[in-house]
Amino acid sequence: MTTPADPLPSTVSDGRLSYALFQLARAHRGYAAAMLRDMNLHPGQELLLMHLFDREGQTQSELLEAVGLDHSTVSKSLRRMQEAGLLTREPAQHDRRAMVVKLTDKGRDMKEPIAAMWKTLEEASVHNLSKAQAETFITLAQLITKTVTGRDGEAPATSGLSAP
Repeated sequence: MTTPADPLPSTVSDGRLSYALFQLARAHRGYAAAMLRDMNLHPGQELLLMHLFDREGQTQSELLEAVGLDHSTVSKSLRRMQEAGLLTREPAQHDRRAMVVKLTDKGRDMKEPIAAMWKTLEEASVHNLSKAQAETFITLAQLITKTVTGRDGEAPATSGLSAP
């Protein structure tokens, strides 16, 4: 992994922030994945469970929108979670094509371990930051997310992107 003292690849000279975000996301996800493995979960499954803890009985489409992942990823995750006994999926009463996702007792029992894992992840993430730095980072990260997803009202910039 590249450290701040290591030289950056020459192709990122005009993209240092993006490269730093990539490194951060990879490191953060790796740390979280190790903790999730200890709970027999795959990355992303905890997010689905967290949304179900707050509002059980959502459709797969609602969960898909809530976590921002693609359909095949969510469908595969839900299938694995159902096989692990964490949730059930059944056709909705109002639309038999829609699948309603509900937690099992085993799934509900994951709430405290996931909350503890998330707290540990947060503590590690902010360990060397002041409270003000952490709040500034959160604000900036949310702004960057809105910008690159086009949720700031403008389309993300794509200038200079072309295949050879």
